[in-house]
Amino acid sequence: MMLIRHADDRGHANHGWLNSYHTFSFADYSDPRYNGFGPRRVINEDRVQPGKGFGTHGHRDMEIISYVLEGALGHKDSMGTGSTIVPGDVQRMSAGSGVTHSEYNASKDDPVHFLQIWLMPNQRGIAPSYEQKTFNRDEKAGKLRLVASPDGRDNSVTIHADATVYAGLFDRDQATQLSLAPGRHAWVHVVRGKALINGTELTAGDAVALSDERTVRIQGIDASELLVFDLG
Repeated sequence: MMLIRHADDRGHANHGWLNSYHTFSFADYSDPRYNGFGPRRVINEDRVQPGKGFGTHGHRDMEIISYVLEGALGHKDSMGTGSTIVPGDVQRMSAGSGVTHSEYNASKDDPVHFLQIWLMPNQRGIAPSYEQKTFNRDEKAGKLRLVASPDGRDNSVTIHADATVYAGLFDRDQATQLSLAPGRHAWVHVVRGKALINGTELTAGDAVALSDERTVRIQGIDASELLVFDLG
């Protein structure tokens, strides 16, 4: 079974300094059909103006992944972490028993465009932690590269959730597939470009949920970037 979530149907909030699209219910946007999928609760596509950002705020019991498409995203948190996330990086923060952080456009001249992804943890009250790794273009070209997993295998970041996350880059006619174990579900998010997912054409911002499917089949149409979630 496939359920398509078109980009134009997402929630939208434009605050001037922040232009954000919500795949799932978030803040003032609520859609009972899209309160999450498996352990995943949020995918926000954010564009933040130069020198602007999210002030210090708190999280608890949430796995948070940031995936930058363009620009540079600054990060500071109550664990003492200070970092800058750029395209190719995957940042993971486990809020656990409680953490405060800020995120901001690290540039005074150029906007930053990124995805923020939240997943429900499989254990509450863990110690907060932070991790950031870089995955170069060659690792993702024409294939799916594991970027986040519960056991941190293949040098992926470690997430405390029943989920594995893959990233891939596909030019025209480049293709691959991902097998799903019985009882697993998949969510495929087209970050940019255009691709066929199990024979269905999707464009930037579109996504598809797959249940009772054993294989995710991907084929590039235009130069595309995708995130694929294997979910319990």
